[in-house]
Amino acid sequence: MSALWTATLITSFICFLLKILGYSLPESVLNRPVIQRINSLIPIALLSALVAVQTFGAEKSVVIDHRLVGVLVAAIALRFGANFPIMMFLAAIASAMTYNF
Repeated sequence: MSALWTATLITSFICFLLKILGYSLPESVLNRPVIQRINSLIPIALLSALVAVQTFGAEKSVVIDHRLVGVLVAAIALRFGANFPIMMFLAAIASAMTYNF
């Protein structure tokens, strides 16, 4: 078994234990305002990290290319209240227009 598979299995087991721990904690612990606030911010942090990695990552290096233009156009469209399909369309068009530059 390779080191990658070992790390994957260990990480999966730790995630499983954390999931069980979440179900076994008393409700009084989970209903604290600090825990509720952290729980509401975790998806935002994970999605932001995913967008950053997908925008700037290329194998083992950091690149700035057409994907950054698409993300910037999407952010501007959302700032002006565009709905999701329009935002995605604008981002795709902007990214495609700058692909060969």
